[in-house]
Amino acid sequence: MGEVTPKSFRLHIGLFGRRNVGKSSLLNAITRQQVSIVSDIAGTTTDPVEKPMELLPLGPVLFIDTAGIDDAGILGQLRMQKTKNVFDRTDLGVLITDGLWGQYEIQILKEFQERKIPSLIVFNKTDVNKPDTETVASLKKQNVTVVFTAASKSEGMPEFRQALLDNAPADFIENPAIAGDIVGPGNLAVLVVPIDKEAPKGRLILPQVQTIRDLLDSDSFCIVVKDRELKTALESLKKKPRLVVTDSQAFLKVAADTPPDIMMTSFSILYSRFKGDLIIQTLGAMMVEELKPGDKILIAEACSHHPIADDIGRVKIPRWLTQYVGGKLNIDFVQGHDLPDDISTYKLIINCGACMWNRRAMLSRLLKCRKANVPITNYGLVIAYSLGLFERALEPFPAALQAFKQARKK
Repeated sequence: MGEVTPKSFRLHIGLFGRRNVGKSSLLNAITRQQVSIVSDIAGTTTDPVEKPMELLPLGPVLFIDTAGIDDAGILGQLRMQKTKNVFDRTDLGVLITDGLWGQYEIQILKEFQERKIPSLIVFNKTDVNKPDTETVASLKKQNVTVVFTAASKSEGMPEFRQALLDNAPADFIENPAIAGDIVGPGNLAVLVVPIDKEAPKGRLILPQVQTIRDLLDSDSFCIVVKDRELKTALESLKKKPRLVVTDSQAFLKVAADTPPDIMMTSFSILYSRFKGDLIIQTLGAMMVEELKPGDKILIAEACSHHPIADDIGRVKIPRWLTQYVGGKLNIDFVQGHDLPDDISTYKLIINCGACMWNRRAMLSRLLKCRKANVPITNYGLVIAYSLGLFERALEPFPAALQAFKQARKK
């Protein structure tokens, strides 16, 4: 990984607006690089263009330059859909106009407001188009930040940069804990990392690396072992660890080798809390109890990868669920940020840990499922439930465990 901040940890800044209002020019001007192709021909940007940079004092950010929201034609409709998907992962929205203010701009601003996405308006090309004073006054009356730029001449960039800093989510600078708050300063965590077909050769996967860093940042310390060596490692310790964290695939063996007075959970469950909402996904996992053979479920992977022979999402989870339910389920699979247009037909959606996403993207997915009245959970939670380890895996999270116990009584 080197010194590069993972994309999922960056503040995602989405640039929205009509075709040819200067979104790409603005991105190039603020990053001081030729990131996006700039042309007078409308619709030059066809797919979202991503540019990571450091925006001090805020830190690492990811700019997303979208295709024009008013794109036309069949291909344009596909571009528009990709643009609309960017809303799901936008932490800070930037609406750009060359002076025109109409239904398109009103709808984008409304989308920001309904999703509670912090936002600002950029009136670009002010060297040739003067913005309407009444429109500007109306926006300011709504407490919307307004900035004036001429991106092609790099004018207004200090004001734009300051507006980004002023409107960034207040809590973004505070890095949420993955496991450090559970373990605590001076205490030990044991991380169980199976070395199998899914383990990348010569390195650890992202959740494992980020958990190690989080523990170090929290003044905790950790040891990393393979599942076969956990029992020996625990026996060699003079002081018992505060927490054991395992890859979900090794849940049964790790549970058997970890004494009951030591808390145990999985990386995936830690990421349910870190990237989304653990309580919502905990309650979603309870739908496993109601599944019947033939029910339709969706398994959603955040990133695209080539499935291996014993893939966790496509092979192991379906196998464990089939054994639990006592019959074959009707399972669909999706990868990436897209969900089917109609998810109301699914009894349950099972998402991966979303380690490659920012938190906004996962929360947007949870909101979509709530609107469709479809329960959603994640890999680690559904594995723990189907293997009969649910309460033990939730022990480090009192609020989620209490929510589960209360729901079970109803």
